[in-house]
Amino acid sequence: MIVALTREPARSLDGCELTYREREPIDAAAAAAQHRAYREALRACGARVVTLPAVDELPDGVFVEDTAIVLDEFAVLTRPGVESRRGEVGLIEPEVARLRPVVRIEPPATLEGGDVLRLGRTLFVGLSPRTNAEGAAALRRLAAPHGYEVLTVEPRGCLHLKTGCSALDDETVLVNPDWVEPVIFRGREVVAVDSAEPWGANVLGVGGAVCVSAAFPRTAEMLAARGYDVRAVAVSEFAKAEGGLTCMSLLFRQP
Repeated sequence: MIVALTREPARSLDGCELTYREREPIDAAAAAAQHRAYREALRACGARVVTLPAVDELPDGVFVEDTAIVLDEFAVLTRPGVESRRGEVGLIEPEVARLRPVVRIEPPATLEGGDVLRLGRTLFVGLSPRTNAEGAAALRRLAAPHGYEVLTVEPRGCLHLKTGCSALDDETVLVNPDWVEPVIFRGREVVAVDSAEPWGANVLGVGGAVCVSAAFPRTAEMLAARGYDVRAVAVSEFAKAEGGLTCMSLLFRQP
């Protein structure tokens, strides 16, 4: 069983942190409707969805992925790279602790979940504007005793590592090669996004399905042709906040 932990979007979402995108108006009502549809998509993929209430004092709170790294044995509570997001971690901790034992990233390390890509027992950590080398080293100290290999990556021109790549399964990764160097995934199959859809590399695998942003039909068509069960999900309001499909849930694989 998969448990998907989510949080409703704040009405203040348009006050989110931005790094690479120009600020655009975000329609709070449309974002709420898209988030409901996103949760329904997770349920349709077989997940049990847990939805936490919005917190308007935390504009980025909907992006729960950044608050924790979920592994089989435990969860790592992160330390976001911007001060405005650090309150999100303590707020979600009790919910995460119901599903996994928790450990924490401590200063001066910074680490956000959007920078950690898991492929089997390998964790790729993006050294980004939000995650530093100390954060990667802290994750390595915590995860290595449990048999995880931790490798660092330097993405280019995107907020998080998973803005530029995401897992299709444990042995296959979808990549925008302009933002993430494909050679780091040696030994695994690499699928490049269509050059016309550079933001299409963030997809979310749930059960046997792959959720793809409805804004990227070429990506959806290409993955469907490769045999994936593709589900299109509209997330345009969250894209304005530099968010994607993986950003809005923490997935726990339960026995």
